Amino acid sequence: MTHIGAGGEEDLLRLFREVERMADTFADGTRELDERRVTGADGSGRVVATVTGSARLLRVRIDPRAMRDLDHVALSQAVLDAVGAARRAAAEGLDEILDRLNGGRPRPDPDDDSFAPYLDAFLREG
Repeated sequence: MTHIGAGGEEDLLRLFREVERMADTFADGTRELDERRVTGADGSGRVVATVTGSARLLRVRIDPRAMRDLDHVALSQAVLDAVGAARRAAAEGLDEILDRLNGGRPRPDPDDDSFAPYLDAFLREG
């Protein structure tokens, strides 16, 4: 990101253009994520979840063998595992969008990011 220096108005205009470019990149990325479909499965592959690239759950498919072979506790865990796997895959797409927005600059260490818990809570609410 550009820093405002002694250049005054010219620096400010350059900063506004950069912010506008970043906002456009982010808007394009979120539209792309909403159109993307990502799947994830439990360890056995009998339960498959489909989410959007923004991690909104669209569908859960349960193989009939899972209904027969698993009790309700194991089946519910399989569903949770499949949804979690799909959402983790969707998060990779979000990482791509953020990398584009970041312009290839190195990312900060997640443990040092005080904003991370708020972003995580926001993504979980969606």
